[in-house]
Amino acid sequence: MPACEGPATVVFDRSLTEYDFGPSHPMSPLRVDLTMRLADELGVTAVRPGLRLVDAPMASDDLIATVHRPGLIEAVMRAGAAGSGFDEKHGLGTDDNPIFAGMHHATAHIVGASVEAFRQVWSGESLHSANITGGLHHAMPDRASGFCIYNDVAVGIQYLLDQGAQRVAYVDVDVHHGDGVERIFWDDPRVLTISLHETGQMLFPGTGFSGDLGGPDALGSAVNVPLPPGTADGGWLRAFHAVVPPLLREFAPEVLVTQQGCDSHVEDPLAHLMLTVDGQRATYLALHDLAHELCGGRWVVTGGGGYALVEVVPRAWTHLLAIVGGRPLDPATETPEGWRDHVRTSLGRVAPHRMTDGRTPAYRDWSAGYDPDTWLDRSIHATRMAAFPLHGLDPLP
Repeated sequence: MPACEGPATVVFDRSLTEYDFGPSHPMSPLRVDLTMRLADELGVTAVRPGLRLVDAPMASDDLIATVHRPGLIEAVMRAGAAGSGFDEKHGLGTDDNPIFAGMHHATAHIVGASVEAFRQVWSGESLHSANITGGLHHAMPDRASGFCIYNDVAVGIQYLLDQGAQRVAYVDVDVHHGDGVERIFWDDPRVLTISLHETGQMLFPGTGFSGDLGGPDALGSAVNVPLPPGTADGGWLRAFHAVVPPLLREFAPEVLVTQQGCDSHVEDPLAHLMLTVDGQRATYLALHDLAHELCGGRWVVTGGGGYALVEVVPRAWTHLLAIVGGRPLDPATETPEGWRDHVRTSLGRVAPHRMTDGRTPAYRDWSAGYDPDTWLDRSIHATRMAAFPLHGLDPLP
């Protein structure tokens, strides 16, 4: 991993955990709190030079409206003021997106935090910048979807375009298809969206297949790798390296934007992939290196899904923040006793003792050929055959 060649930041303050759908909802802000506590106790956010905390501003309604329609913003304001209700048209009040008091304020704060991360990188104040509370990639221009009220990632990418960026690459490694970001930039050739996710045949939102390639004015700008259930570290990394680096190198982005949902883990309760923290960490390192290779290091990072609140998310995202800060943690590092005590006393649960799941990720490179008898390889092959020629690339090994 190249050394971090400039300042790195994480945009965060504790009030961002007000994005809270309630105690029975799987997307608990507890995961963010535990992540930041773990990162702090391990010195990830205290190293100088390293990862500096910056305050999270509030997004204005006008900023949110660069991506979202006024009707949705007004509906979210009304719902948040009432604190309850149901608005099917705008996706509010559903099991996925229950209404809570102050919903607009809480979500606008996450949008503001992400746009600050984008601003940090575009202005050159930071080489890398992260907002782990962001990554709300399912929200559409006119409706909330899949735990996501406003699409902070899309607002951030639109901010880059409005500032003059001509080529922005977005890589989404959440277990769910990054449908909202893809749809918003479906017909914009300035934005390349790549999503690796469990196949929509098995999982929400039911989209993101190899033949989904973007609109008529931007064919090839959307790339999807639908993965079979049970895909583990080796298969996932095989798919990633067979698709992502060649496309990014050809596209030559000015900025790399990544959504780092960690719900691909084997212990995640909402999906069916089988990655470990070690496999996820290998992905973070690969994305960091691609940002340095292709974008002069300009890398904007957001969180995303992840519902194993104690076992997975804090460790995965602490590794991520350490890599953003240019000082990766040794996987064999023990979690601090104080952090484990906090988990035990506040939640009555046993926290992991090490930052690793005890795996050493390895994969078979695509150049060695593919096996058409396996679902994984057929999916990778289908994506390469569909997308690579649109970028002038040879789809065959």
